[in-house]
Amino acid sequence: MMTEREFPYPSLNTPALLLDMDKLEANIREMSQVASEAGVKLRPHTKVHESAVIAKMQIESGALAIETGSLEQAEGMINGGFNDIVIAHPFYGRHKLEILKKLLSQPEIKITTVVDMFEQAEGISKIGQAVGRKIPTLIKVDTNTPLGGTPRLGVLPGEPTLSLAKMLSQLPGIELVGIYVHEMGVEPTAEGVEKTAFETAALTAETVKMLRKEGFKIEGASVGASATFRATCRYIKEGKFTEITEIHPGTCIIGDVMQISRYATTEDRCALTVLTTVISTSHAEHAVLDAGWKTFGADSLIANRDKPGFSWNGNPSFGTIKGRPDLWLGRLSAETSIVYYKDPDKKLMLGERIEIMPNNAILVINLHDQIYGVRNGAVEKKIPVTTRGMGC
Repeated sequence: MMTEREFPYPSLNTPALLLDMDKLEANIREMSQVASEAGVKLRPHTKVHESAVIAKMQIESGALAIETGSLEQAEGMINGGFNDIVIAHPFYGRHKLEILKKLLSQPEIKITTVVDMFEQAEGISKIGQAVGRKIPTLIKVDTNTPLGGTPRLGVLPGEPTLSLAKMLSQLPGIELVGIYVHEMGVEPTAEGVEKTAFETAALTAETVKMLRKEGFKIEGASVGASATFRATCRYIKEGKFTEITEIHPGTCIIGDVMQISRYATTEDRCALTVLTTVISTSHAEHAVLDAGWKTFGADSLIANRDKPGFSWNGNPSFGTIKGRPDLWLGRLSAETSIVYYKDPDKKLMLGERIEIMPNNAILVINLHDQIYGVRNGAVEKKIPVTTRGMGC
């Protein structure tokens, strides 16, 4: 029987997040290369890793700047050394505007805001006037609803976008510079990804043309989910949709089970695993690990419930166990989880360490203070999760 010292990463307590540096670097290079070949700017969304260390790797590989989901995350990244940030989600309220004012009181900081309502822009305008600057602003355009995708944020294209642009042009303290689009609800097939990328790019380009025709000085548009950015860049490289000037993919540089299901990446490219230890083998049907929903979150990818392979013996999966298709991570408690034996002849041993690819890397990383960057089976560096718990 193997001793504990022979299991992987014996120096680490578990559970722990492991990040394969070779895969991470390859994914970062690929994203930068795809953008460069298309002649578009790359501004990766940092929501997946939330780390200034990884964001700096992306800048060094050719990214123009970065994007965060929330204003608070932007503050964290500014403290981490960044000075050009798009805040992808609209925000509202005095408490948020005070943060924006504090950040923009630093002359070297450039923050671009995203709005889908006039009321959001009114507050931003007041801050711009207070600090004596015009704050660059993007209109969030919802291309998902007209294309049958998943609506979330954004004003509809066409007349609703034009109407909001006209109202924004009357506000001092802000400057309308472009539009922001994020594709949601991509049909999870190779053909579906291509179709969504093309239709989104076409609708985005039409919206930019409309605004320019009406006299607005629109610099361009930012698009690009993890699943679609490659196809979008290919279309731009072919000379189509040149109104798109920037892409903002994010999660695919890390990868997870969700991104695999969305055709954004493949299993061999996924860089993140959770290192766990078997703490009980007292039952014949399953083993117990030292990681539960405090480690993994509790995302069962319920949206995939009608797809083959979603469940086994009535239990959904909460992650894929590396190198062990005979095991099923089927139940989570707060601090433990149950791994079921699909093959009763292949048991786990007490003290054994196994790595699990999570369903949702964004959720998992946000539950941890640090990630261990590993290479060739050894820990290379500790990577702080810079903006953990900062806003959405």
